[in-house]
Amino acid sequence: MYQPTAEETQAIEAWFAEFDALAERGSIEGLADLAVFPMNLATDVPGGHAAVRQWTREEYIETMREAIGGGTAGLDLKSTRTPRFLSANLVVVETEATMTVDGQPQSMHYVDLLVRTEDGWAFQTMVQGGWGHGWPTAKRG
Repeated sequence: MYQPTAEETQAIEAWFAEFDALAERGSIEGLADLAVFPMNLATDVPGGHAAVRQWTREEYIETMREAIGGGTAGLDLKSTRTPRFLSANLVVVETEATMTVDGQPQSMHYVDLLVRTEDGWAFQTMVQGGWGHGWPTAKRG
């Protein structure tokens, strides 16, 4: 198993600090700048099975505008992230988060794959249940 250095772990923490600051401000373009496209997504279809897609930068921006609009500042978002380094260039990050929407706490559990590029870390794959409303289910083969 790959054992990251303290500096590698700190680089992931710094990347998420930048990501969270951009999300708080609602900087969707800035968030897109931290990604590699096409972006892979895996989720599930309520009452169905898994669903997978790839998003272009434009699709990501459109979806995130709908999801976080003007930002996450008023949501009292708190996240606990656990990075698992597969290598010096690939990190799976598990996140458990809570946010408050209309006075009600909501929990989220998701995973991101971060890849190290020449320009620094970027997220390339998002995995979270419940996003597949209207998506076709995944097919084998």
